[in-house]
Amino acid sequence: MSKTKENKGIDAPTMTREELKAEIRRLATEKNAVIMAHYYVDGEVQDIADFIGDSLALAQQAAKTDAEIIVICGVHFMGETAAILCPDKKVLVPDPEATCSLAESCPADEFRAFVEAHPGHTVVSYVNTTAATKAVTDVVVTSSNARQIVESLPADTPIIFGPDQNLGGYINAITGRQMILWNGACHVHARFSAEKILALKADHPGAKVLVHPECKGAVVKLADQVGSTAALLKFAIADEATEFIVATESGILHEMQNKAPQKTFIPAPPEDAFDESGSRTCACNECEYMKMVTLEKLYRCLRDEQPVVTVDPEIAKQAIKPIERMLEMSK
Repeated sequence: MSKTKENKGIDAPTMTREELKAEIRRLATEKNAVIMAHYYVDGEVQDIADFIGDSLALAQQAAKTDAEIIVICGVHFMGETAAILCPDKKVLVPDPEATCSLAESCPADEFRAFVEAHPGHTVVSYVNTTAATKAVTDVVVTSSNARQIVESLPADTPIIFGPDQNLGGYINAITGRQMILWNGACHVHARFSAEKILALKADHPGAKVLVHPECKGAVVKLADQVGSTAALLKFAIADEATEFIVATESGILHEMQNKAPQKTFIPAPPEDAFDESGSRTCACNECEYMKMVTLEKLYRCLRDEQPVVTVDPEIAKQAIKPIERMLEMSK
């Protein structure tokens, strides 16, 4: 590690926000590090990143970067994916405790038993899974490419899809497939309420509804556009509407507002967001794990080059196969 002034005890609380941002950028340059952020992390972190994107874009960018250090500002499985794709690079995450409810809903040992109970099936796993779960998968997908990859498989191919049952159900509905679905869900997207969106729509009749396919079917049916975070962002920028109700993690609103400042973006509330009096009780359309990534943690991560993401070599050897297959099929 370089013996520069950041290793002599300077800590984030002693700096202003602007000094902190400047120090992060200085460290990234000095250490030949690239900072990659998911759309769901805090806006301050997105603003300082070298690259922002959805899960597919982050994997694609990690696979081709020439940086010596990759800092993944997102949840832990994203760091694992980068580490698997880039075994010759140091991959860091600002907070190793930033996990994913969807990944946690699909323990590798239980998923392996589920796969073994359905022999002869092609296993399609969402990228929101641990490396160990990816290791028992034939091809990984994201919300950006799930339909494309599933439709590329022969029509008579029996498929297991995990872990997101809502995304899997959506793909079944639009492709006519009958994939067997693992019973998992994202704790953020599963909370969106069709009733609350209809109420918002009544107050904003000209607004278009943007919905992530991890939402329940009743919410998806209300959508003017269904898609990944990247697809929803693209639609919001290009569409002629000036108001949008957004049913996905609210971090994406930061980039939507950056790219289309003249438009209004309204976060869709979850079903448990209001009490009986109508007062808002929570902001449950935020992922608390994504919001664990802060500028302070990013600074310390770069300063100390810790925590490093490691993946068991035998698991990585198996997990890279479905990831590389996804990247090849997504070209």
